[in-house]
Amino acid sequence: MKLVLASLGLVAILASCDKDPVEPDCSVTKNNLAGTYKLSAVKYKLSASAPEQDFFALMEACEKDDLIKLNSNGTYNYTDVGTVCSPSGTNSGTWSVTGNTLQSDGVISGTITSYDCKTLVYFVDNEIVAGDKITFTMTKQ
Repeated sequence: MKLVLASLGLVAILASCDKDPVEPDCSVTKNNLAGTYKLSAVKYKLSASAPEQDFFALMEACEKDDLIKLNSNGTYNYTDVGTVCSPSGTNSGTWSVTGNTLQSDGVISGTITSYDCKTLVYFVDNEIVAGDKITFTMTKQ
């Protein structure tokens, strides 16, 4: 009986100890970025001093619900889901990340500005005209 009470006391002491929560590793690596994403915002600036415009609102519905799966082996699958565009945008290819530079042979490339294990934000500059900047926000599903 004493052994049972001592064991219960030890369990109570251990359970009451404060433990620091383990912070997730959100560093920008291929393994950490791997996952399925959905585009959640697109912002455009014509120049550094120009006001930011919401390009996501201007996109067609069939482009807003698509999913891109970044596989840890360096391949991706872009799936035109929900409202399907005509022609369908479904495709696949390869991707990589070096430092904060995201590259692919398809729809996802740019300079990563933030990644918090759930939201990936990256931009492309000089895309339409010299000095412009398009910022993409992708949310992990």
